[in-house]
Amino acid sequence: MKVEIWSDVVCPWCYVGKREFEAALAEFEHADEVEVVWRAFELDPSSPPVRDLPMDVVLQRKYGMTAEAAREANERMTKLAASVGLAYHLDKVRMGNTLPAHRLIHLAATHQLGGVMKERLLRAYFTEGQAIGDPAVLTELGVDVGLGRGEIEELWSSERFVDEVRAEEARAGELGATGVPFFLYDSMLAVPGAQPHDVHLRALRRVWDRTHVSS
Repeated sequence: MKVEIWSDVVCPWCYVGKREFEAALAEFEHADEVEVVWRAFELDPSSPPVRDLPMDVVLQRKYGMTAEAAREANERMTKLAASVGLAYHLDKVRMGNTLPAHRLIHLAATHQLGGVMKERLLRAYFTEGQAIGDPAVLTELGVDVGLGRGEIEELWSSERFVDEVRAEEARAGELGATGVPFFLYDSMLAVPGAQPHDVHLRALRRVWDRTHVSS
């Protein structure tokens, strides 16, 4: 079974959704036969490489929130993340354009490290406050997971994987995904949003039963 997951590395719900999905996969009886593929989705393609604005301010500007409402929203998100074992420091995040990060995930996937790279980027952004729109920072994160420094630096001097990222984003639109995370099970069942792990477990079992019916 293939599970495709569209998400962005600056999406707080995507990291929570990842943990919920992983909890379901840990309970699934055929987990060793599930292939997880990470797909690209940019929440803000027009963002500059690094955008040093506090998350509170971003929420105020984007949604017209008051300062107090924005602060409370971040506190709720931080508590929700903690409930699935994640340490969010939203006051320290350094926003930026995520196209390079998605390209790096694609590069990592050619070495069977796509999932590892995705996790490293999420932790770097939400927990460590690293600027994941900065190619220099991304290079070090890639080296952290075992990629070659030279290969990563070659990536930045080329357009490699840009077309792949754009194709994945176009497919998300075709599937009706207007936000992330967005999960697609064997191209037959879509699960939008950061759903609880039991929702994913039911989806895993349902699709497995559909595709492995005894003759």
